[in-house]
Amino acid sequence: MKLKLGIIFIVVFFSCANEVMIPKPKGYQRIDLPKKNYYKSINPCNYTMDVPEYATVEIDKYPNAEPCWYNVQYKNFNATLHLSYKTIYNRDSLFKLLNDSRMMVYKHTMKADEIIENYISKPGKNGIFYELDGSTATNAQFFITDSTKHFLRGSLYFNSTTNQDSIAPVLAFLKIDMLRLIESLEWKK
Repeated sequence: MKLKLGIIFIVVFFSCANEVMIPKPKGYQRIDLPKKNYYKSINPCNYTMDVPEYATVEIDKYPNAEPCWYNVQYKNFNATLHLSYKTIYNRDSLFKLLNDSRMMVYKHTMKADEIIENYISKPGKNGIFYELDGSTATNAQFFITDSTKHFLRGSLYFNSTTNQDSIAPVLAFLKIDMLRLIESLEWKK
């Protein structure tokens, strides 16, 4: 009996000795993305746009915010799309808005691996949709204008330190919402 138990013990001991212990890789939380349904957001400013039902539009409460600055809050994703509307008065004011918008994007050059400019050219809507790859504070920005009276700038920020790998699915999901906003944007007369 002792011989049988000894053989079983030796077999079990040596069969386990070859197993290499590998730690599990660090994982991220599962993110359930909601179904995309949109509604027309109407504000007292000079534009309307489609906003997803899982987001809320709030007046920007920053102390230096101007009257037509809004935030689209994506509370489930801990993200905010900051929208800044400006009226164009003349060519000089348009040039300043375009220059300021470009400077706001390119100040992230030090951290960005790449900045992709996607040009928007539709009747009454011209602009650029910027995609910033890398460890930047913002991953997507845009401006859209009719070049005569209206100028809208948007920038997406996550309200926490971002890791490109962990936010990639949410970022792709929210970029679709930003493009829908641009596509549905209508200037009031």
